Order: sequence, then structure tokens, then C-alpha cells
Amino acid sequence: MDWTYFGFIIYLILILAIGFFTYSSNNSHKDFFLADRKLNPWLVAFSERTAGESAWLILGLPGAALAVGFVEIWTALGCVFGIIIYWYFIAKDIRIQSEDSDAITLPHFLSQKFYGNTSSIRIISTIVIIFFFTIYLAAQFNGAGKALETTFGIPNDTGIFIGASVIILYTMMGGFLAVVWTDLVQGIIMIGTLILLPIIAYIFLLSNNISVTNAFASVGENFTSLSQGKTGWSAFAVIISGLSWGFGYFGQPHLVTKFMAIKDPQQIKTGRRIAFLWAIPAFTGAFLIGIFGLAMYGQGHFTDVEKVMPQMANDLLPPWLAGIFISGAIAAMMSTADSLLLVLVSTVIEDFYHKTLGKKISEKSLLNLSRIITLIIGIIAFIIAITSKTLIFQLVSYAWSGLGASFGPALILVLKWKKVTKEGVIAGILTGAVSTIIWQNISFLNEAISVRFVSFALSFLVIWIVSLSINKKSNIR
Repeated sequence: MDWTYFGFIIYLILILAIGFFTYSSNNSHKDFFLADRKLNPWLVAFSERTAGESAWLILGLPGAALAVGFVEIWTALGCVFGIIIYWYFIAKDIRIQSEDSDAITLPHFLSQKFYGNTSSIRIISTIVIIFFFTIYLAAQFNGAGKALETTFGIPNDTGIFIGASVIILYTMMGGFLAVVWTDLVQGIIMIGTLILLPIIAYIFLLSNNISVTNAFASVGENFTSLSQGKTGWSAFAVIISGLSWGFGYFGQPHLVTKFMAIKDPQQIKTGRRIAFLWAIPAFTGAFLIGIFGLAMYGQGHFTDVEKVMPQMANDLLPPWLAGIFISGAIAAMMSTADSLLLVLVSTVIEDFYHKTLGKKISEKSLLNLSRIITLIIGIIAFIIAITSKTLIFQLVSYAWSGLGASFGPALILVLKWKKVTKEGVIAGILTGAVSTIIWQNISFLNEAISVRFVSFALSFLVIWIVSLSINKKSNIR
């Protein structure tokens, strides 16, 4: 028996079983999208963390660390700081205020915070979410293809198909409840992988007298430089580029909905402690996998550096354990992909079909329609995944920037500033999305300063200026 296959198959059976088990728990589309706001802090924290750190953490960040070195420390620090700040800054407020406005999606929440006709907020938000989320979802499907190809020799497109099929199936069946329970299982596997694999790799290096320092010397001094050997403005831009990953957390609709679903706002305090205890070792481990991967393989070993984690697991672990650890990569992809898929569907159904078009159909019909849209969107993302050759890290960076800049400043100001107006929010969402698209595709601009920083700052500034200049009195509730 191939024990690597065995470990992976057990994982897939467990995930699908959760989907079947939670199928009967959905009696309405609100159950399907938000589990009726009845989740405990452990489920919310694990689901938020695993959804926030996708295949890019377990495949992309180790690959980036292997390719460019210590400069990726700024990325890890930026993410950890972003996680800490937004759990403290917006989690409790969004939980309380979303229930007050009976909102189950971020576009619905933003629109319900203002008096008057706010359908334009929902429509624009829906378009932005569909655009960036479909790219984000495709990146997760790509992660499945890489992990399965490296581990089992399954062709990349076939691996993408397997990963996409499993995600679409259990999300269609169980909705939000299936997502959070599978996220709990996947989060345990992910953190186990990110803690244990670098420890095992370090022991292997010591026992075989392989010097990490010599590996650094073989690739040049820029590898250990925190600015990648750059000075002046270029060094500052590199550091800001890494730290700016933290801005994105404030505007990710698939993470914000996790806060909405916790049973008691007072449990946010417990949830954030769990989230912090997960995030710090996870990012440290991902970075170290890349660093130890350099010592084990060298930079020229991989044509695709994002395969370093599954290769290391195959080389260092017993087959059955390698199968479970490889499942960590699949888990990272699935835990984000299911949340992305669910938010895409909720945006189409709740914000566009139900609220904007005003379609009135029975709860059962709305639930069935949600499942159909889940299937359609999943197929579109699958097509993008098999036709795109872009690295996971780059795809996620693009989508992360667009979503963070479009919704982060808007959400912060709606929650914290009484003078914000709906015109300002609309202008900010458009600015965040458009500036990301333009800046990302003009190479010299993106090299001068990170798109993640610029688009977020521009969006924040535009909301502030428009809110103060167009209306003397805010129309926020």
C-alpha cells in the first residue's frame, strides 16, 4: 500500500464527511451563509486564520523565502501585525453592528449603514468582489495542482480538478457550517505542518552536517539582507512592500464574515488569543521551510520554488506522515477556497439577486439557488486556474491588494468615523479597485512603492476627502 496516498485519502474522506454531516443544518440561506451567528470562538478563530492564510502561506511564502531570502521577513511581520491589529480594531464592532443591521455580507453591511438609496454600494461591491475573488479562488485551485503533482505525480490540471471538485462539493452541501468545521480540521493540520516540518528539517541538516550558513554564502550576501541589498528609497520600498501585506486583512470579505458569525461579541477576546497563538508560529514556520529548503536543495533545484514544502515532506517523513503533511498544503488551499466561494455566492445571491433586484422567492428556493451559483462560480475559477501560469504568491498578492484597498478603508471609516458618507464609501471602493489594477500593471510604479500600500492609502484619502467635501452632514446610521 502507498501510505502517502492513504494519509491523503483519509483526509479527503474526513472533509467530505463534514460536508454531508452539516447538509441538514441549513434550513435557510442565512444558515447557509452565516450559520445563524451561533459559532464558538474556537471555530471562528481557526476558520478566520485558515481562511486568511491560504496556499500562499504553506506553498507561496516558503517558495518566496527560498528564492529571495531574508527580505520575506517583512512579509511575515506585516501579516502578523495586520492580524493582531484588525482583531483588536474591527472584530467586535463588525459583530455588533452587523447584527444590528441584519447584514450577512460585507456589501450588505456597508449599504445598510447609510440612509437612503444605497443599491450603488451593493452593485459596485459585488462587481469588485466577483473580479478579485475569482482570481483569488483560482490561485487556491492552483495550489492543489502543485501539491498533488509534487507528491503523487498527478498531472497539474488533474490535481486542480480534484481539489476544485472536493471544495465545490462540500461547500454546496454544508455551506458556512461545513466551511468552519472543515477549517478547524484544516487549521490543525496546517499548524502541525508549519511547526513540525521545519523542526524535522533542522534536525536533518544537523545530523547530516549540512551548514545553513554555507548555503547562504553560496547564493550571495543579498540573500541575508533585510533590504535585498538595496539602499535608500529602494530599501524603504522593499520594506514597505512586505509590511503592507498587513493592510489587506481589513478588507477581506471572507474574513470579516467570520467575525459576524460568533455567538457572543464578548467571545471575540478569546477568539483573538487563539488566532494570535496560531499566526505567530505559522508564519515563522513557513519562512523557515524556505530557508532550510535552500540548505537542502539549493536555489537551482526547483523550476517552481513553490514546490519546496511538499518536496521536503516527501524526502524527510515516513510516507503516511508525508501524506498528512501534504494534506496541510491542500488544507491551506481548501480552507481559503471554500470561504472565498461562499462569499462569492452570498454576494451574488444576497446582495445582487435578493437585495438589489428585489427578487422574492422561498427560503428553500433561495438555498437551492445558492448551491447552483456555488457550482457555476467554482467552474469559472477552475477554468482560470488551469489556463493561468502565474505563481500563487503573485495571484494572491494582486487579489489581496485589490480587496484590501477596496473595502479596508471603507470598513474602518464606517465603523469608526461618524462623518463618513455613502458617496465617500463608493469613491473609496472604486479608487481601491482601479488603483490596484493600474498600479499593478505598470512595473516601474510597482517597483517604486508597493501597490498594496498605495492603493490602500489612496482609497482611505479619497473617502476622507469626498465625505468632507460633498456632504456637510453624514448620512450614516
